[in-house]
Amino acid sequence: MKIMPKSTKEEKYRWIKPILDKEISIKDMTKVCPFSERSLKYWMANYKKFGIDGLENKSRRPKTNPNETPIRLKEKVIELRKDKKQCALKIMWDLQDEGINIHFQTIQKIIKVEGLTRKYHSRKAKPEYKAKQWLPGEMVEIDIKWVPGRIKGYRYYQFTAIDCSSRWRYLSAYPFASNGCAMQFLKELIAIAPFKIKSIKTDNGSCFTNRYLGYAMSKDPLKIRLHDLDILCNNMGIKHYLIDPGKPAQNGKVERSHRTDQQKFYEELTFKSFEDLKYKLRLWNMHYNDTKHCALKGITPNQALGLSY
Repeated sequence: MKIMPKSTKEEKYRWIKPILDKEISIKDMTKVCPFSERSLKYWMANYKKFGIDGLENKSRRPKTNPNETPIRLKEKVIELRKDKKQCALKIMWDLQDEGINIHFQTIQKIIKVEGLTRKYHSRKAKPEYKAKQWLPGEMVEIDIKWVPGRIKGYRYYQFTAIDCSSRWRYLSAYPFASNGCAMQFLKELIAIAPFKIKSIKTDNGSCFTNRYLGYAMSKDPLKIRLHDLDILCNNMGIKHYLIDPGKPAQNGKVERSHRTDQQKFYEELTFKSFEDLKYKLRLWNMHYNDTKHCALKGITPNQALGLSY
């Protein structure tokens, strides 16, 4: 069985071995060998001097470069870098003042090869974020979504409340996004929620607060003019939190649920009337609360609350 060489040095040794064993002359080997007589003699000399390792292929890269930067100039660049700690461009300008012309990219290569590049601080590993574990009703996010399009020429609004703990949700449609509708929605939520609501979180819309918007905005911080929704929350023993202006991500759960509403409800259904919208929205809300959630590790909001319908 013929064994094929596994490397170039084994291939070279295969051709010079008969010559070394005096089985054939070099001139006769060149007649059947694809290599020249000079190559064979070169391999034999290296083999006799270094053994089998002398047949290893060597790099043909030139040892010198006629365009290489002179060693004195390299030392000058290194000295300026260590002394002034300047960038390559500034070092080039300093050398030009001394009558020495060298491109700044060449200076950059010299600095890099010598290991004189600036050491940047690596980013520290951030600790793993752990979301707060809410209890049912401890925090409920509330927001408003415009119903896409118009129904018989009228604009309608979807009020949404979602529990941060169980992702249980309540939806209702209203013809206005007003203080009265917000208060009515909160009353409906309190009556229908399967848990006691301790606090709510909203954005800074005028139907939720007068802290930033609206004609009733409190100008005197010592004489705060409470919003109607804040008065209702105080009467119900509910804390009302506001997100920072321009930070909708702080109400992320309700915002994410609105995207689901848009993709799986409003883009797939049409509505003949306001009553039809309310009816289909109620069915969709029931379906949502019976849908498995990744955040709940494969269970539904109703299952998270121990409910079964």
